[in-house]
Formats: sequence, C-alpha cells, structure tokens
Amino acid sequence: MRFVSFHRDGADGAGTIVPGFIDDRTPGGPWVVDVTRPGNAPWAAALPADMLAWTEMGLAALAGRLAACEFPPPARMPLARARLAAPLPRPGKIVGAAFNYHDALRERDMAPPAAPVIFIKSGRTVIGPGEAVRLAPGVGNVTYEAELAVVIGRTALRIGPDEAFDCVAGYMTLNDVSASDMVRADKAFVRGKNQPTFCPCGPWIATPDEVPDPEALAVSLRLDGIVRQAGSTRDLVFGIAELIAYASTQMPLDPGDIIATGTPAGVAASHHPPAWLRPGSAMSAEVQGLGVLTNPVLTSDVS
Repeated sequence: MRFVSFHRDGADGAGTIVPGFIDDRTPGGPWVVDVTRPGNAPWAAALPADMLAWTEMGLAALAGRLAACEFPPPARMPLARARLAAPLPRPGKIVGAAFNYHDALRERDMAPPAAPVIFIKSGRTVIGPGEAVRLAPGVGNVTYEAELAVVIGRTALRIGPDEAFDCVAGYMTLNDVSASDMVRADKAFVRGKNQPTFCPCGPWIATPDEVPDPEALAVSLRLDGIVRQAGSTRDLVFGIAELIAYASTQMPLDPGDIIATGTPAGVAASHHPPAWLRPGSAMSAEVQGLGVLTNPVLTSDVS
C-alpha cells in the first residue's frame, strides 16, 4: 500500500494535514482516501490523524485492515487533485549516509569508506511535494541529492543486519539538499545539511510488499528538465541492512525515523559548469516505483 499525508480542506479542518492512502482499485482512481474522515467505518475514523502514529502502529498491518474496508465516496478525492504533504511531516530524525555510492566515489576519485559514514538531519528540515526549497542569503553552492529513503517502523538498538528488514515500515523518495560550502568550511555535516527546507520527501511511503527489491531501483534527478543524476541502488557501498544495523549501534532508531541511503554520481559540483541550485529553478527527484518528488527553488523569506 502507498501511504500519504495531505492537506484536508473544508470546514472540518481547513489547513490541517492528515494521513491517508492511495486507492488504485476503485474505478476512476487513483484516489486519495481520507481515512479519518467522520462517516467512515468507526474503527477507521477513530484512527489518530497523524502518520507518525500510524507508523508506530505498523503500516503493513494497517494496510491489511484498510484494504479490506469500504470507504464512501466523500472520503475519496482524485490523486491528481490532492495537495500532498511530506508523508511524515515531522519524522523523529533523518540518518543520512555519505559516500555510499560506488559511482559517486569514482567520480570524486575516492576509495570506499571502511564503515558507513553517517550524519543526522533534523526532522524539522522536512518539506513535501511542491513546497519550495529556500536559499537563505549567504548560503552558497547548494546541491540536490536524490536518494532512496527507508522509514523505520519499530525500535532498533544494536541489531544485526539479519534483523534490519524486520524494522522497515516502507520506502520513499528523498532529496538531501546540502550546502556544500558549509560542509567544506566546517569539515562536518551539521550546518550544511540542516538548513530549513533542505529535506524534501515524498510523494508517498510504499510498504515493503510494494518494493520487491529495494537494492535494484533506479535513482534520478532532473534540474530544470535536465537529467543531472541517473544511478541505481545496485551501486550502494553499504546496503540497506548494513546501514540500519550500523546506525542502530550508534543510537536508538525509533518508529518514524528515516534512513537516507546516499546519493549516486552527478551532484551539482560534478558538472561543468557546476549545477548549483538557483532561485527560480525546479528539481524532480525520482526513485523507481516511489513517485516523482518535485520542488521549486526560491529565495528564503527569512533573513
């Protein structure tokens, strides 16, 4: 099942973001189903109106119950008309993996690291499809980074790779926007990865049954219609299970946390001239089967 968060309009909650799912089976679809809308099946309407809470409940189990339930027409809207938000509007944390694609390392003439190189990105950097990445004054040389993201569904602490996939709630597309100058100046990731709006996510979370082999997915990014990245998760240095297991030795992973698995070759600095983000541009990141995540680039409205 594909889970979404979207803006519910109308007198019953104008401006609120609520969770739902995409219904491909009902004629006329695909539809976004407003699960917690009054008038639905009582158990569904009583669900918490928050995707993080759904993730804690278990998306796979919830998908089974929702698939067996009929929702009246007022609970459905065409996917093309829905205003989608980030599937997890406020995740706990994003654990990013650096230097994790063989092609990107070859592009930089770097050897693969001996162990995963990870960093933390605040959940408050997250924005959804169509929302603007904002470039603040003085933040120069900003790049896109299309990535496969893994959503954690249960607590993981000091687990082994053989247990890792049991902790996966689903997969989605993520764009790890990064201020390269800050990373270089600081020799650290914190500031350059954690500027506001620097983590577009979406358009949906797909449960694992929708993604038969997450390590065989095309990953791409277009900037103003030009293909800038075109890789595959087959090229990961450390696979998904290894990343989850390693991260769990460094910190607890909790339901709703996100593992960003790294980005393939083709980031902005690798092009001639460099393809740094500029106000007025638009990025479209895509992971095969997980939808296209498009975001405009604008000047920050906060000085």
